[in-house]
Amino acid sequence: MSVDAGRPVCVLVGAPGAGKTTVGRALATALGVQFRDTDEDIERMAGKPIPEIFVDEGEAHFRALERAAVAAALASCPGVLALGGGAVLAEENRAALVGHTVVYLSVELTDALKRVDLGAGRPLLAINPRATLRYLLDQRRPFYQEVATATVVTDARDPGDIVTEVRTLLDR
Repeated sequence: MSVDAGRPVCVLVGAPGAGKTTVGRALATALGVQFRDTDEDIERMAGKPIPEIFVDEGEAHFRALERAAVAAALASCPGVLALGGGAVLAEENRAALVGHTVVYLSVELTDALKRVDLGAGRPLLAINPRATLRYLLDQRRPFYQEVATATVVTDARDPGDIVTEVRTLLDR
């Protein structure tokens, strides 16, 4: 695995509850590189948590911030980069991922629901998390598959096992 100072070692994509942050942090530690999450970048840029951005400015404003955060991170993150679950909805984000190593952390509804804590802190899951998450999984899965250079199933798996699998993929 080679590290390019201006490009991510890998980009993690997937639905809420797929484990992008948990696996991403552990993977970055295992590889000895930094971890970056575009959702955290957005909160820093906006000076407030994502749920407040949704309430105060709306989803369209959040998505604009997200597009800017993705572009900046893809150009400057030399480590493991996790994108927010909806980042793949924007065509410009999908286009920007071309040429990057993108790992789709796949998760099914049952496991995703266990991991998202009934939508706590996730504005799109605030009302009827089960139905909304099912919709998001169905809507976004084709986009995750489109951008992915590899897919790792996370259901009923320990984060350490997932990290091992991703490391193996990166070493190829």
